[in-house]
Amino acid sequence: MTDAKNVLGTPLECCCTSPMTGFYRDGYCNTGGQDYGSHVVCVKVTPAFLQFSKAQGNDLSTPVPMYDFPGLKTGDRWCLCASRWQEAFEIGVAPPVILAATHVRALEAIALEDLQKHALTSA
Repeated sequence: MTDAKNVLGTPLECCCTSPMTGFYRDGYCNTGGQDYGSHVVCVKVTPAFLQFSKAQGNDLSTPVPMYDFPGLKTGDRWCLCASRWQEAFEIGVAPPVILAATHVRALEAIALEDLQKHALTSA
């Protein structure tokens, strides 16, 4: 797909294609100049995170057909903004991370050790 690297220093792996995720809606947590939110952290969403995100004004559970967004449910994989993951981490509701599918740019906002502590160990 690209020559992008993940937080492990290896080629960036696909996060999810069902639902289709990523700023570019290509399944990858790639980023670029137009991605002001830096959607670079591949996670497996949890009920606690979905509730937290909704309370922050970003309802990820409700479908938005006009944007072809199905709404997320527990267990879905999704490319999150690095800053939102960090906020969730700071209050104890950070969802598990798929390190191989998390873009290296996540390290600009999040410590590798924190991502590793929340790494998903099995699919």
